[in-house]
Amino acid sequence: MKKIFSLVVALLMFSGLLHAQRYAVIDTKYILDKLPEYKEAQKKLDQFSEQWQKEIEAKQAELDQLYRTFEAEQVMLSDQLKKKREDELFNKEKELRDLQRRRFGFEGDLFKKRQELVKPIQDKVYNAVQKLAVARQYDFILDKSEGITVIFADPKLDKSDDVLKEIGVK
Repeated sequence: MKKIFSLVVALLMFSGLLHAQRYAVIDTKYILDKLPEYKEAQKKLDQFSEQWQKEIEAKQAELDQLYRTFEAEQVMLSDQLKKKREDELFNKEKELRDLQRRRFGFEGDLFKKRQELVKPIQDKVYNAVQKLAVARQYDFILDKSEGITVIFADPKLDKSDDVLKEIGVK
């Protein structure tokens, strides 16, 4: 009984603290979609991604052709030639996997391009959010886009437009 009473008292105290805090909700996806430089950066990323995907697809088509040729000629090849062709196929397959990893893997070319093109824009938004939080004395700001789930947010708490004004976008 004492445990339940202590738990109820603790919850009431905690809920009192929550009401004392000032908070706001923003939608970074909405903010970023309103920024022309973000749209341009996304367009460039899409172009790089498409170009690299075509490069990988061309290598894959080449590898597929080599496999078909090998399958057709396999019966007529000596063991030594068969082993040599299998090694070539294995090396080509490894090159393809390495290329995919280099282009699209963790810390690959796409990741680096995203860091180069998008991160400065995200930093700009983050700095605007920080300025807003300090100026209006918010204790915390929640982001309702992607990641954290906010089941309901009162629209009057959404300060995304204020962040856009801070950045200079109307």
